[in-house]
Amino acid sequence: MASTVTSEPSKDSPASPRPGYGQLLRTRGAWTFLLPGFAARQPFAMLTISIVLLVQHTTGSYGVAGAVAAVTGVSMALCAPYTGRLADRYGQRAVLVPGVLVHSLSGLVLTALALGHAPLWALFVAAVPTGASVPQVGPMVRARWGVRLKGSPLMTTAAAFESVTDELTFVVGPLLATALCTAVNPAAGLVTEASLTLIGGLLFAAQKGTQPSVAVDGHARVEHASALGIPGVRVLIVAFLGIGSVFGGMQVSLAAFTESIGEPGLNGVLYGTFAAGNMLSGLVCGAVAWKSAPQQRLVVGYAALALTASGLWAAHSVLLLAGLGLLVGMCIAPALITGYTLVEGLVPAGARTEAFTWLTGAVALGQAAAVTAAGQLEDRFWDGAGFLVPLAGTVLALGTLLALRSRLVARPRGRTVARGVGHRLPVAVD
Repeated sequence: MASTVTSEPSKDSPASPRPGYGQLLRTRGAWTFLLPGFAARQPFAMLTISIVLLVQHTTGSYGVAGAVAAVTGVSMALCAPYTGRLADRYGQRAVLVPGVLVHSLSGLVLTALALGHAPLWALFVAAVPTGASVPQVGPMVRARWGVRLKGSPLMTTAAAFESVTDELTFVVGPLLATALCTAVNPAAGLVTEASLTLIGGLLFAAQKGTQPSVAVDGHARVEHASALGIPGVRVLIVAFLGIGSVFGGMQVSLAAFTESIGEPGLNGVLYGTFAAGNMLSGLVCGAVAWKSAPQQRLVVGYAALALTASGLWAAHSVLLLAGLGLLVGMCIAPALITGYTLVEGLVPAGARTEAFTWLTGAVALGQAAAVTAAGQLEDRFWDGAGFLVPLAGTVLALGTLLALRSRLVARPRGRTVARGVGHRLPVAVD
């Protein structure tokens, strides 16, 4: 005879009609990976500006400095998804430890070459492994939240928390790197970045109890499918490319606009307003108990993003641009948060780290392409022409979302068939 057992809510997956950040942060084991994870992801925001300031100091050219930084960024964007896939297959610790060692060493080599006035090709060679080995701590933290909060309404709150953490990182990191490079030594930013990566990365890797398990089979050959093979992930990649176009287009166009009006110092204020809108909406988004489906929220939120970004090119005053920038920033966080939330339903647990790295890599690629395109438009046409890049990027991405939104609906997953005899058992990999 069957019996019904009523259990109390687990601390790992708290249930509440209105999930909040306090409840999220009380999740058992969360702080063990949040604190070292924050330290390990901080260098991610320091790397580009540290390279630019160091190489510009040693070569006298912003063009050369930007090219070296671009090589690092492209290498990171192209290699990050494969790092994520290896982490899903062999465990985060197995990938993170050698990764942080390679990154720290490569960063120090790049620093030495720049200080030694090495030829440009040597800087490019050193920039490739420096970017390719950037530890993907943010996606790894998101994957750990997925383990701790499986099936919990707190997943949306966790996605919002991570979005806000990313924004905070990109506010603090460049400020810290700039202060070190200008007040201490031009190489201090990159040296600090390498040191924080090594220390924070190793501490994060040491938290073995919270890392996702890896499916193994003693006798069967288990196939590890790529997250890129899931149609919904490909749709999300296009959406995140559009978000990257906003970041890149805003960076270049705001700098060009403030310079054209003779107030270059306002660039930081305007971009800070944009980032503040992003952080504010991220906090609010995570505190709301949503009743609508995430697919619907993504389409609506992205439509709002495309609409607000479409007005940037027509703004010709500081106040109007600040107001529009605030609105654009407020529309970005909901799109990012909902996209990351959709991964939980679309992607099997064994491929989620890779899926997250595809999305972060898409933002980086979109940003790199937008910086280049916006710079060309600003040089060749009128002041503010670069704002056409966020318009084009978000409108094209919105069209893709509308046409392919049905692929964002999670479908029942079939059983995995393996050769031989045995059972797949999830085990933690040291």
